[in-house]
Amino acid sequence: MSSSCSSSSWTPKQNKLFEKALAVYDRDTPDRWQKVARAVGGKSAEEVKRHYEVLIEDLRHIESGNVPFPNYRN
Repeated sequence: MSSSCSSSSWTPKQNKLFEKALAVYDRDTPDRWQKVARAVGGKSAEEVKRHYEVLIEDLRHIESGNVPFPNYRN
């Protein structure tokens, strides 16, 4: 996933906290990115906003068929 090219690395725990915070704080939440950053811990509002933008871009690529399916063994 291209999120690895963001300005800082994210641990699996931070990613899980990020996902949960996005479920709690939707786009209509005032100060959304500050609240998400607080929930994640160790990240600024700008970092979590950028992480979200990268996630959305990745989803667009996947949904448009621009990302090939992995070749899983049966």
